[in-house]
Amino acid sequence: MALTGRTALLAALGSLPVGILAPSWTGMLAVNAPLSLAILCDYVMAAPVRKLQFTRSGDTIVRLGDGAVVQLTVTNPSRRRLRAHLRDAWPPSSWLPGTEQTASRKKLTVPAGERRALTTALRPTRRGDRHAARVTVRSYGPLGLAARQGNHTVPWTVRVLPPFTSRKHLPSRLARLRELDGRTSVLTRGDGTEFDSLREYVPGDDTRSIDWRATARRTTVAVRTWRPERDRHILIVLDTGRTSAGRVGDVPRLDAAMDATLLLTALASRAGDRVGLLAYDRRLRAHVQGRSAGDVLPAVVNALATVEPELVETDARGLAATALARAPRGSLLVLLTSLDAAPIEEGLLPVLPQLTQRHTVLMASVADPHTDRMAAGRGTIDAVYEAAAATQAHTQRHRTADQLRRHGVTVVDATPENLAPALADAYLTLKAAGRL
Repeated sequence: MALTGRTALLAALGSLPVGILAPSWTGMLAVNAPLSLAILCDYVMAAPVRKLQFTRSGDTIVRLGDGAVVQLTVTNPSRRRLRAHLRDAWPPSSWLPGTEQTASRKKLTVPAGERRALTTALRPTRRGDRHAARVTVRSYGPLGLAARQGNHTVPWTVRVLPPFTSRKHLPSRLARLRELDGRTSVLTRGDGTEFDSLREYVPGDDTRSIDWRATARRTTVAVRTWRPERDRHILIVLDTGRTSAGRVGDVPRLDAAMDATLLLTALASRAGDRVGLLAYDRRLRAHVQGRSAGDVLPAVVNALATVEPELVETDARGLAATALARAPRGSLLVLLTSLDAAPIEEGLLPVLPQLTQRHTVLMASVADPHTDRMAAGRGTIDAVYEAAAATQAHTQRHRTADQLRRHGVTVVDATPENLAPALADAYLTLKAAGRL
């Protein structure tokens, strides 16, 4: 049983004349006995909570930053009218900060034998699965003096997908891809290594592209056009170890790497390449492979939704062995990890020859723009020390990148907002050069 504020107010008002006119046990009994009887009757007349029936419907998938709507249907099978306050509880990250109270608490009235639908609007602030916790109902009597209260478990899950903010860069990269693929009107032949078609020679064409046999069969000079090779295998390897948990500004490194992964997946699948995904630290966290061009992006988005950084050192040997086992020879391995000197020199460099011997390796890392601001700082002793530390960090980072390039690795080092387009540009450059 739960007592309401109305009950407390009536008890206080009743105690005033007793305290002033007849301060005795008899006076108190004369006031409290009718009030207690009214409370008991009100409790009995309240609709029972345990008999209520609940069902859910609505959204099960939403992108981070968007809103989801979940319908909760309340059925009152009893013979009493339900007057209730209801709380539909979800994890705190299901709403924007400060909006949980208004979004989760509802008032409702359900006549006997009828049902009512309530709408819960969610706006998640984190990736992953959000599970409905429980539904708490407080059923009031007609006098509003007492209430029955109980909890119900009504399962529902909303999966929050990565936001894919780099989607805005996709049209411009697709335009570059069409140029490479020879589908736009250009005066020069399409770059690439796979024969596409013959066309008439125009001034400015490379004479080495003239097909003399085809020219002999026609009255005009014919040149070969080329397109980037298709059906290449691309395996994106996402490092989910401790370095991926670091935040650059307001964005974890892992989230920036995921955004770059989605843009590259969308671009490569449009280019006709086969894209796979591995998320690894000391064990496999997510795996996507063997999907068609139309299915690979949704599969990657869904797989990345529940991946979180693990506060462990990445097992570089295990990562390399897993990548070698799952990528066909001659694939493009895209490794999204940190450029910190210690993890690279102690973990990745010893196993790098195994990867570069069989595959083309492209490594992408998230750079922190705050170090650039620190390096430019002057004026105080603290600023000078910070500038020295930032300069040393830059030097170590560049030295590590140079070590990787000497092993034949293409390195992309960019800030979170620039990482996705920079990685896409690196992929297009490799494709134009015929290295895939």
